[in-house]
Amino acid sequence: MDFSLSQEQSLLKDSIDKFIRDETDVERHRRLGKTEAGFDPASWQQFAELGWLSVPFAEDVGGFGGNAIDVMVVAQALGQGLVREPFLSNVVTCGGFLSRAGNPAQQQNYIPAIIDGSKQWAFAFAETNSRYNLASVSCRADKQGEGFVINGEKIAVLNGHIADYLVVTARTAGADTDVDGISVFIIDVEAKGLSRQVHRSLDGSYLADIRLENVALTKDSLLGDAGAGLALVESVIDDSIVAMGAEALGSMQSLLDTTVEYTKTREQFGQPIGKFQALQHRMADMYLKLEETRSLLLDAAIQKSENSPEAARACAALKVKLAEAGRFIAQQAVQLHGGIGMTDELIVGHHFKRLHVLAMLYGDEDYYLQRYARLSA
Repeated sequence: MDFSLSQEQSLLKDSIDKFIRDETDVERHRRLGKTEAGFDPASWQQFAELGWLSVPFAEDVGGFGGNAIDVMVVAQALGQGLVREPFLSNVVTCGGFLSRAGNPAQQQNYIPAIIDGSKQWAFAFAETNSRYNLASVSCRADKQGEGFVINGEKIAVLNGHIADYLVVTARTAGADTDVDGISVFIIDVEAKGLSRQVHRSLDGSYLADIRLENVALTKDSLLGDAGAGLALVESVIDDSIVAMGAEALGSMQSLLDTTVEYTKTREQFGQPIGKFQALQHRMADMYLKLEETRSLLLDAAIQKSENSPEAARACAALKVKLAEAGRFIAQQAVQLHGGIGMTDELIVGHHFKRLHVLAMLYGDEDYYLQRYARLSA
């Protein structure tokens, strides 16, 4: 099978690589982490102007008409530069909900503002006792006239601190852990009764806890069919896992490249430490983990692009591998850099933290190993 990029994909990758070379470094990463937004709004607008934010969306709403492989190209390049801008949460995840379940009016109303970079979105699904069980939803949306009234709390909402709109899971029927009865809603953060408390994640990105108290929603706020939201959520998260796997692969590649270069210049006992066979073996193991991740990423991206019935299993396998390989490569990179690997002034530690967040997001290694086993039974 030919795994080479198309001409359009190569041009897309080249444009992002140029931005990474010219604009990103550890100082940018540290500086943006201290700002109120947590990323650079000017760079986000540049992403929009260059067409990167349009990649996953259909042409009839102003998008590039790309598939999972195109998203993979973008996310991998951004991951290698450890870019803080919220491509994953805003474009891939929330954009995925709109693309998959939005009616024509919803798509025309909301997607163009994601593509032009003017609106931010966040996916609010986790609750205090839900852990990684997507069916554990106690937030409730009760019918009121033709609309709904929603009450509940969501925690650790990535990009929730700055979002203009939220995609929220809520229960419209059944008990708190029933598979059926979950619905997905669009909520404007300016809605009466909505409040949020901002805090930080391990990698320095912002999260928000969302409280919903008698928030009134119109019938047009519902995404997809009422009570049938779980399958939608799982499918969109699988889309996101492809982007997460690509971002993780880019981050791992950066760690490997940085480590190899460091071992060529760091001397001990009168020679570069990269000449020590034991360290060469460790870097070879890092490379093997990287290539294992690349193989599973390509498989998942192709399966998703072809709407294969095996796509969910491929995404579960990728999530397990990105967690396991990311942990191994990050730990080896820190150790091979010695004491400076733990410092805030070196990019290595920042990649370490981001890989840990990606490993936990939407479910950790154990959760997806169990999901893989269920899907393989």
